[in-house]
Formats: sequence, C-alpha cells, structure tokens
Amino acid sequence: MFHIRSSIIIHKMGCSFSFSALWMVFNLVLALSAMAPRADARAFFVFGDSLVDNGNNNYLATSARADSPPYGIDYPTHRPTGRFSNGLNIPDLISEQMGTEPTRAYLDPSLSGNNLLVGANFASAGVGILNDTGIQFLNIIRIAQQLEYFQQYQTRVSRLIGSAGTRRLVNEALVLITLGGNDFVNNYYLVPFSARSRQFSLPDYVRYILSEYRKVLRRLYELGARRVLVTGTGPMGCVPGELARRSRTGECDVELQRAGALYNPQLIQMVNGLNSEIGSDVFIAANTMQMSFDFIFNPQAYGFVTSKIACCGQGPYNGIGLCTPLSNLCPNRDLYGFWDAFHPSEKANRIIAQRLFTGDDKYMTPMNLSTVLALDTKK
Repeated sequence: MFHIRSSIIIHKMGCSFSFSALWMVFNLVLALSAMAPRADARAFFVFGDSLVDNGNNNYLATSARADSPPYGIDYPTHRPTGRFSNGLNIPDLISEQMGTEPTRAYLDPSLSGNNLLVGANFASAGVGILNDTGIQFLNIIRIAQQLEYFQQYQTRVSRLIGSAGTRRLVNEALVLITLGGNDFVNNYYLVPFSARSRQFSLPDYVRYILSEYRKVLRRLYELGARRVLVTGTGPMGCVPGELARRSRTGECDVELQRAGALYNPQLIQMVNGLNSEIGSDVFIAANTMQMSFDFIFNPQAYGFVTSKIACCGQGPYNGIGLCTPLSNLCPNRDLYGFWDAFHPSEKANRIIAQRLFTGDDKYMTPMNLSTVLALDTKK
C-alpha cells in the first residue's frame, strides 16, 4: 500500500525522483535524527575524581590512567576507555537510567557539535578538593581547572544555541560531583606524618576541606548549576588497596573509617546549609559510604563472593599496585565488589546507582534522584 501511494504522489508531482531514492533519503533523515540529542533530553555534567572520570586522563601525561587492558573488559566495546572500571561507571549508569547517551570526556576530540548538548564529563583521576591532593600523579585536571573548563564549555555551546539557550541547558541539567576520598588516601594519609597531618588534627582537617569544598559548590551554583548531586566518600578503610597496606586481619582500617565517619555527616550538614542559604534544594547529598557498606558487610546478599579481594591486582587482597595485563584477573567480575584496589566493579556501581535513584533518607538528603527528576518534569 505504501509503495503504491508513494508512486502515485511522485507521479502527480511530475518528479523524476524514484521511490528507491526517496526511501534512501527517508532513511538518511532517520539516521541523522537518531544521531542528534533529543530536544527534551536533560544535559548531564560530571566533576570529580577517578570514580567518575570517563577518560580525560587518557589525554594527559599522568600515571593516573586506566587506558590499558584489562580495564574495560566488560565495557560494550570490551576495550579500555579510561574509566576505572571493568565496565560502566556511575555516571554511565545515571545516564542509562535517564535514557540518555553517556557524557564524553571533555578532552575527547569527539566532544563537539551536537554532542556538546548531551553534557560533558570534566572529571580527572587523582584530584581532590585541595590543590595539593594527588601531586604524585603530576598532570591532572584539578577541580579549579574543571570549573574553568565548564565555563569554556558554556562559551562553546553558546555558539550553537545562543547564550539564553545555553543558560537554560545548564540550569536544567543534572550535575554530579565526586570529591573528597583522595584528600584522605592521597594526601592526609598518603605517608606517615604527611604535611597535612602535621598541619591539622583530623577533625580540623575535615572542617578545612569542607570549607574549601563549600567554595567549589558555591562556584558551581554561580556557573548556573541548579541540580547538583554531591557524593560523600566511599568506604576508604575497606577497599582492597587499604586492606593490603593497613589490615592484618581483613578488617577495615579504623583510622580511615574514622575519617569518613567525621567527614560524611558534616558534608550533609554543609549541603543543607548551602540549600538554606540559597533558598532551594540545589544540592543533593548522597551517603555513598552507607551504600557501599551494604555490600561490603553482607556481600552474599548482593551476589558477591567477596568484597575484600579485588578482581584485578596482585599481593594481599589483590590490593597492591595497578591493575595491568600481568595482574591476577578473576573470571567473573559480577562476583566481586571491587574491580581493582580502589574502585567498585560495574555490578557494585549498579547497586550504588540504584540507591541514588530510589534510596530513602538513609542514603539521600533531601531527596533521591527519582524524586528530583519527577519534580523537575512538573515544572
């Protein structure tokens, strides 16, 4: 029926265009529309460290990188992407849940044209809240530079959709920021008697980095962010890398756990204070330590055989050194809570991402991401 009617229409128009040519044009239009971001899709921006880096460090002269096998072994391409994961990381899973394509690393040359409208990932493995965090990794994108790139991004997008369109895109976007863990494991506790540990007692250090973090979040707000998911530190004393360094019995390191126990509740207080000051629930705090504790202390309930031993690594708990082609590698990543010495497996990331969307006030303050998306849809 379609063939007959189409032929009649073409004939009546006196057009020499064949149906096969028309069909090719029709398919081309469909393909181009599929490539363009959906007009109603929400942009997504990511800031932070290796837990959320989608490959920026691939383009930097740094030792903090994940661009060689077996990283990415379970990614759709089965190739390393710069994500510190066997597969997808938390930003990927948030995008998946929102029904949008993953954000690209800001330094990725393919992030141009309409791809910019999806958002951008500015995160860089090794960074912290403080500029001196991660200095051993040399060339990384510190958080101040990530914010400068965000400004640069907005200038680039304004050339595509104008300044008013860019402002609206940024205001309506979801933003994820993950910082803090490196300020402990790669700064305060990096070596005995570090410069920061000599300068501050632990409670004073926590207050100091949170005061600096507050400035970062305030700057994000000034740059147009209106929905910002702020994650706490993970279970720093329980990751395989710290078990290998600090634990003789397999129990979580007490001192690093004390640091997280001090930091995370005060982070929530700081976020609540910022929201009160602004007069709106701009910042959403995620208790990622509690989310991780669920599968760390009861791994079998989540289908893991262990949450102490990394899938990829060497030494005690597979927690020494980097994950490389020469490392021990587990055959089934879904049975391990941790992929490498410091980073969750994709399956563990999925558990965390699910809590971000549906978790109650034990995990999310003042609301979860499903509630955020539902409220914003009604506006």
